[in-house]
This record gives sequence, C-alpha cells and structure tokens, in this order.
Amino acid sequence: MLKDLLNENRSCRTFDESRRVSREELCDMIECARLTPSTMNMQPLCFRLVTDAKELAAVQALTKWGGALPELHLPPEGHRPTAFIVVCQDIEKFGSPDKFLRDVGICDLAISLRAAEMGLGSCIIGSFDREKLPGALGLADKIAVLQVIGIGKPDEVRRVVEAKDGATRYYRDGEGVHCVPKRPLSELIL
Repeated sequence: MLKDLLNENRSCRTFDESRRVSREELCDMIECARLTPSTMNMQPLCFRLVTDAKELAAVQALTKWGGALPELHLPPEGHRPTAFIVVCQDIEKFGSPDKFLRDVGICDLAISLRAAEMGLGSCIIGSFDREKLPGALGLADKIAVLQVIGIGKPDEVRRVVEAKDGATRYYRDGEGVHCVPKRPLSELIL
C-alpha cells in the first residue's frame, strides 16, 4: 500500500479549482508531519495555512512552478491549487534553518503522502520569493519561510516512467500526460 501511494504521489501542477481544500484537511496533513522524526527531536518547524482567496493569489504570484516546462506557464490560469502549506521556522528560537533541512524534507513528504491518501495532489515548491513571501503573509521577521506546498485536487494525469539514457527531466507527452522519469533500481544499488 505504501509503494502504491509513493507511486501515485507525483508533483501536481494543474488543479481542479472547484474542489476547495479545507483548513481541517490541512491540519490533518500537519498532524502527520508532526508525528515524523525530527533532528534531535527539536521539532523546529511551524506551518502557515493558506486558503483565503486573496492570500492564495499572493502566494501564487510569488512562486515559480515547472522549471523544466517554462513554455506551459504552470499552473495554468483557472487550474491553481486551492490551498498552500507554507513551511516555516522561528529562527530566533531555533537558529539557522540549515541544520534542520532534513526535517523540512521529512515533513514535506509526510504532508504530500497524506494529501495523496486523501485524493489530493501537491507540489513541493522551493522556488519562491524569499524576501516578499513572509510580508505577504504577515509573518513576523523572526519567521523564515523554508518551503511552500501547493495542494488541491489534481486536474492532470501524472505517471512514473523509466529514465532512458540517464535523462531524468520531467516532461509532458503528446497526450499531455506529465511523465516523471525514474532511474532503474539496477543503477541505484552499489
């Protein structure tokens, strides 16, 4: 069951905006992140939930999506996520976020897997305006934004495919299917 969920859990870049994601659903995802391992069990991360239309637009404007497919301008207008989870850290209390990057990855995966289990899609976004986003969300100066996760109902087909000749860059095939090449197991085992 976990393997099926991992296979289904591909980054989503086109969403059905008619399906709203509730605060309660986002809190359920954060509960899963809360239960994950943490560096020295410090638990330094906190989360800003975004579901308000004005804030959704502000976050969307400060993020960059689908770097390998710039010609598609992802997500397309009218197909954007209906929620964001903004992963943060209080740098006054916990210091440099660099020592907790593992925590960010672990929490991102827990959130995205829970979203997939709920029939939702997610996209973990590392490309965003780090200077403007905290202000757009009214975050205190001591709060660093580390990651943004877009969440909504998928409105695209995503599929894992075998990487050929070492090419791992994702692409859209002739039918618009989002293909995510994965290296074969034989290349990963030393």
